[in-house]
Amino acid sequence: MTTAVPTETPTLVSGTPVVLRAHGYEAAVASVGASLRSLTHEGRDLVVPFDADELRPAYRGTTLAPWPNRVVDGIHHFDGVEHQLPLTEPNRGHALHGLLSWADWNVADASDSSVTLSATIAAQAGYPWWLVVSTTYRLDVDGLTQTVRATNLSDTPAPWGTGPHPYLVAGPATLDEWSLTLPADTVLEVTPDRLSPVALASVTVDADRFDFRDHRVLGAVEIDHAYTGLIRDADGRAQVVVTDPSGTGVAMSWAGECPWVQIHTADLPTGPETPGHRAGLAVEPMTCAPDAFNDDAYDFDTGVVSLDPGESHEAGWTISAR
Repeated sequence: MTTAVPTETPTLVSGTPVVLRAHGYEAAVASVGASLRSLTHEGRDLVVPFDADELRPAYRGTTLAPWPNRVVDGIHHFDGVEHQLPLTEPNRGHALHGLLSWADWNVADASDSSVTLSATIAAQAGYPWWLVVSTTYRLDVDGLTQTVRATNLSDTPAPWGTGPHPYLVAGPATLDEWSLTLPADTVLEVTPDRLSPVALASVTVDADRFDFRDHRVLGAVEIDHAYTGLIRDADGRAQVVVTDPSGTGVAMSWAGECPWVQIHTADLPTGPETPGHRAGLAVEPMTCAPDAFNDDAYDFDTGVVSLDPGESHEAGWTISAR
């Protein structure tokens, strides 16, 4: 484990490594993308890992900011001004997962059980605001909690959203054999080719594919959709649970700051021959919907945050062994 701020090119592809240990958990965090590289409990994987000296596979485990998911066509409108973002999902023509996934975050503080990393979003084409973003990973008896905090350093309001991108692992069986509880009444329908948002629908619109309010086997369903209308417990938390036939499992929970969650069965277009295909279930709590920066284009509340000058916003989520 290191707490040093790097002063030269990192020797590892994923950047500065930090390893946390507490209460039977071990979490490895990489500074590039403030990424959760691995998470285990008593030696059992809870997320799909990648190696410290490996180029992170796509967005696996990264921190999404200043937006999660997609901005359709990379175009968004804020306070009456149109902005064009770089298209980072070229096969679909969208701006994907924010601006910090490939940034090398600064390791600001670390201990045996927690680490805080920070990064600055510089004003740029498509996003002309300065924001400072920090994230803390902390292990305790309940598992691994990540919090993300952003502060607007600009003199005008800025659009903001965040979320994580872990792929959960329930146990040794295949994803098709895992069972899922997803406490959501509503799914966001999308176009089949570009995954552009269309409209909200009840999960009963295609219950076999979308309705997991009662714990049941995933099977061969393919999902890459956002859900809302989350069913929460008495403390206001929503919880997704994935279990293996062997009896092991993993849960992810979050509070009201995230009214959305993206679920992805990790289907890769090149199919089963590709490493990572259906290797884990992406569970991505989000503070806002896909394409939330275009809130005016939709007849539902996307949850986009308008962050005033000097204002901060914080959200968090927890991964636990079952």
